[in-house]
Amino acid sequence: MNIFIDRVHRLPRIWSNREIARYAHLFHGDIVNVSGWKDIDKEGRVYKAYFVNATSYTITNYKTEARGYQGHQDEIFLDLQEALPNDLRHKFDVVFNHTTLEHIYDVKRAFSNLCSLSKDIVIIVVPFLQQYHAHYGDYWRFSPLAIKKLFEDHGLEVLYLSFNSSKMSSVYIFSIASKHPEKWRNHFDWSFSSIDPKGRGGEPYIGCHAIPNIAYKLKRLFIHIMALPNKALQWARLRSRR
Repeated sequence: MNIFIDRVHRLPRIWSNREIARYAHLFHGDIVNVSGWKDIDKEGRVYKAYFVNATSYTITNYKTEARGYQGHQDEIFLDLQEALPNDLRHKFDVVFNHTTLEHIYDVKRAFSNLCSLSKDIVIIVVPFLQQYHAHYGDYWRFSPLAIKKLFEDHGLEVLYLSFNSSKMSSVYIFSIASKHPEKWRNHFDWSFSSIDPKGRGGEPYIGCHAIPNIAYKLKRLFIHIMALPNKALQWARLRSRR
């Protein structure tokens, strides 16, 4: 990968786009991108193109100046901090939301509304580790366990959860949850974990590559190397006693 790429903002977006592309084709029916602005994936495509089996595709935005198409027929007004209109409850088969929840102060109501919009599937992308951004508010970061518990609080089971593992990069969490998980057993084989498969050492958890703690690891290595002669001597003494 290009070493000059914007690792903070662009790299996790590219990663999350790949995750969406892996699974979007599985979903049929009415799909909504909540707070989707212009629906752009920042790689030259729109997210609508990912959901190739959608019957319909809707975009919501929360205020006039943030509306992506300024009144497009497939765009509706929705403020996730307000009570969800009855005509939108369980309206969509799939609810998709990308890096919005960190910008909403009443995040529990927003999460509840996302779940209530859906008949079945909710797909979310949120930051676990990212610098403060956006002049319109940046309130929260999310752990894998928080996402799992939030879904469970609303009667959904996580089908899939992943996070990117790039050095010196922002970290996103990508998650798919369902109200009818039995329908998806053949598509997802997943068990919950916060362990980074690429992680090493005593703390191999999410974010361990993004915060590499190099000085501390060098210190531990130095201590280990300095202790080797004593360990060798102790080993030799034990062998001589046998």
